[in-house]
Amino acid sequence: MTALTFLVAVLFAMVIALTVAVFALARQVGVLFERIAPMGALVNDSGPQIGAASPRFTLPSLTSADPVTIGPREGRATLVFFLSPTCPVCKKLLPILKSARSGEAGWLDIVLASDGDEAKLTRFIGTADLAAFPFVNSTELGLAYRVSRLPFAVLIAPDGTIRSKGLINSREQLDSLFNAHEMGVDSIQSWLDRPAITA
Repeated sequence: MTALTFLVAVLFAMVIALTVAVFALARQVGVLFERIAPMGALVNDSGPQIGAASPRFTLPSLTSADPVTIGPREGRATLVFFLSPTCPVCKKLLPILKSARSGEAGWLDIVLASDGDEAKLTRFIGTADLAAFPFVNSTELGLAYRVSRLPFAVLIAPDGTIRSKGLINSREQLDSLFNAHEMGVDSIQSWLDRPAITA
């Protein structure tokens, strides 16, 4: 056996070993993704439950002369997004909300809600460029939904029922509200846990 033949045999064995290692690694990555399921919006048990009728409000808007209706809307779902000018996570999500407003414009209206000093909120609307959103300043609205932590969102179906809700910290969690609405489930967590409950 010449040295060249020996080297070719060694290289061939290394290629086979690397191929096996890549397939094994790919399998482990798949197992890891199964164990770490996507995290949806963090649903709390307080306030109106999913499937219940939403409280109805007609509130003045800080960005428009037209009042904002929370509740049933003909052919349009409503996302009520609770935020605060002092909440850093809320500010991080503002570009995502602007993207969702244009991307989901065919079926969804987004309403921003906060409470506090109206002058501070007006400054916040100006600095964060939120004039295109209906923006309400209402303590009663937050109390009606039992909002205890921010940012929090409630998705209301056109018939006025609460379709999904939860604490939102990322784009994925916001999208999980839309996914739960489209799939007709209470939350992504309940859908992910369904096979385990059935078993």
